[in-house]
Amino acid sequence: MATTADIRNGLCIELNNDILKIIDFQKFQVGRGSGKVWTKLKSATTGKVVEHTFQSGHNITEVRVERRKFQYLYPEDGGYQLMNQETYDQISVPEEMIDNGKFLKEGDVVDVLFHAQKEMLISVELPQNVILKITYAEPGVRGDTATNTLKPATVETGAEVRVPLFCEEGDLIKIDTATGAYIERVKK
Repeated sequence: MATTADIRNGLCIELNNDILKIIDFQKFQVGRGSGKVWTKLKSATTGKVVEHTFQSGHNITEVRVERRKFQYLYPEDGGYQLMNQETYDQISVPEEMIDNGKFLKEGDVVDVLFHAQKEMLISVELPQNVILKITYAEPGVRGDTATNTLKPATVETGAEVRVPLFCEEGDLIKIDTATGAYIERVKK
């Protein structure tokens, strides 16, 4: 058994007969009372994000998780088809299980988290950054460089990203998969 002192981002716990992954947490002290731990949790079964507050020292049930490498093959109705890189088994993953799946392109490798005892899919984690090619971008307006101006651009997966004015069609850009934000232009 773990306690609230063991809470960290990415930890999977069992609460109210559901498996939840901790997305964010914050510890705080209220006056003379005992401390509390506020958490933002994502359900492994429904994909819903909920908030829950624990009293400091409260016991929590930690779930043992296995991380396996899977390769993204292709999209399908309401989900994604992935292949295990060791056994070549294929699984279908619903859209709700992948945050920002719009940045996945064929052949990308992702981490899939499974419940160790029940062999149940918990979540799919994308790489921290991806490099994608811009397929469409409006030309930048000359002289509009006084501020940090961004324009919309469409990348090869069909996702839209806000990029600086100097980015053009055919450029490779690095994107943060957690926020969907432009990081930098990559040299070819």
